[in-house]
Amino acid sequence: MQIEKQYFLNIEKSISEKAWVDRLDPLGVRTAGAISSQLGLSEIVARILAGRGVDVDGAESFLEPTIRELMPDPSILVGMDKLASRIAKAIINKENIALFGDYDVDGACSVALLANFLNHFGIKAQVHIPDRVFEGYGPNIGAMDKFIDNGATLIITLDCGTTSFEAISHAKTRGADILVIDHHLGDENLPPANAIVNPNRADDISEMGYLCAAGVAFMVLVATNRVLRNDGQKNLPDLLKQLDLVALATICDVVPLLGLNRAFVLRGVELMRARTNIGIGALALVARISGPINPYHLGFIIGPRINAGGRISDASLGVRLLTSSDEDEVEHIANRLHELNYERQNIEIAAVEEASATAEAEIGDGEGSPVLVLASKNWHQGVVGLVAARLKEKFNRPAFAISITPNGKATGSGRSIAGVDLGSAVIKAVEQGIIEKGGGHAMAAGISLLPEQLGAFRSFLFDELEADIAIARASNILKIDAAITARAASVEFIHKIEQAGPFGTKNSTPIFAFPSHKIKFAKIVGKGGHISFKLYSGDGASLQAIAFRAVNTPLGDLLLNSVNEKPLHICGTIGINHWQGRENAQLRVIDAANP
Repeated sequence: MQIEKQYFLNIEKSISEKAWVDRLDPLGVRTAGAISSQLGLSEIVARILAGRGVDVDGAESFLEPTIRELMPDPSILVGMDKLASRIAKAIINKENIALFGDYDVDGACSVALLANFLNHFGIKAQVHIPDRVFEGYGPNIGAMDKFIDNGATLIITLDCGTTSFEAISHAKTRGADILVIDHHLGDENLPPANAIVNPNRADDISEMGYLCAAGVAFMVLVATNRVLRNDGQKNLPDLLKQLDLVALATICDVVPLLGLNRAFVLRGVELMRARTNIGIGALALVARISGPINPYHLGFIIGPRINAGGRISDASLGVRLLTSSDEDEVEHIANRLHELNYERQNIEIAAVEEASATAEAEIGDGEGSPVLVLASKNWHQGVVGLVAARLKEKFNRPAFAISITPNGKATGSGRSIAGVDLGSAVIKAVEQGIIEKGGGHAMAAGISLLPEQLGAFRSFLFDELEADIAIARASNILKIDAAITARAASVEFIHKIEQAGPFGTKNSTPIFAFPSHKIKFAKIVGKGGHISFKLYSGDGASLQAIAFRAVNTPLGDLLLNSVNEKPLHICGTIGINHWQGRENAQLRVIDAANP
């Protein structure tokens, strides 16, 4: 077979310099046919399943995942029995319990899960979410001392703690017991906690490392309920009613939507639509979400607002929103988070503009640096992760954005591209003394270092990741699920493909190509430089489309210059836009090419 015939619509190089290819190889096409035939599914849904590695035998369970079938015995996780027993003992003895969480959505949801669970037994836990600027990530001695001074005998860290040797050692010397519930990568050495449950610790073989911290916390609560039940305790909480928190964290922490995670999200979204958590409901209301809540809303509307508190203001707002039963309080917090998110957007736009200009100067006309490591005194620590994500998207390479503070410290976040493990590289840099502190996972990492360590860190990443980055960037392809027309992209069609959802990491949203469609009525909308337009097929049917953050990019220039001109091949994802009680199909543009 000639290589030219493998390109979808013969697009070897799009405006974004991507090669379009069919997601399905010949074997995948046969698998899709078998799935469609045996399960009575539409051909397009079968193609989507086959394109994500689902075979005929696994298709039915993939479409209808259940927690009962997919969740293993929690004891499969190393340290689980010891940790659950210690929590149960603290509940029975009505101990003073403290919860320390991370300042992102996963941390807030994990703490909320434990806080709600303990509250069921009449225990109001002490809660501390660290200030991103003044405390940084993970447990610190000051917070541990405050817990213990206020009477805590048991401290539980959530979504953090795996690498927190100093703070945990200090708390232990003061007589407190420490439990760690986490999912971040660590090395073989672990801090001296009483128990550590983390499916990504080196000695854990549970294969549950794809869970976010809230997913791990949920399994902890299942195990704790079992210990309490075996002890004869009655009136135990219904944990399934807390799955909305697990779903929110699972989507926002961008963990793989496979296996148990898919069941968590599907069940959790059902609960959100019933507004079982009044905090999430209040935030959905203030954000003006119309129509049923779906995973897109969690990742792009609800999550960013909860994160806004930890990014630029009070990091405890998210936990308070998710745990309060006071409608006036949650309304107040929801409005405050909405305002903070608006402020965060303005801060982010300014930082991204500066970072992009610096990156363009560094890269120049050639390939430039394989990994971007940029720092500035002008960037707020709360938005560096967002800046890194924008740099990664724009320049197609791993990127770190680092904020240099007036006290001479530097704190940053990194985002990676598929095939490049950033978390492992950061941990190695810490082990070698190149930076002070850091951790994360394959696609994202956080670091703390001194400004004078920037050069060494940059050089280390070049040497460590250059080969992997070269391989990843060389395979700059865009996998297309199918070609359709504007007329075919109906609301009914979208509902049909949603059978294969929820979509996200490792279960990617289907990408459709629209061959030879014309652009009309284009306009620039929003502060982020989005382009909104109508896409027309040859038969006169139209589809509303939007290209996010496209202004002043090659994609945006092509779209705007093609209005009412010759047709383009355009590809993207399709979803439902709810407006004034009506459902309309909308295309979110990813790429375009000349026929």
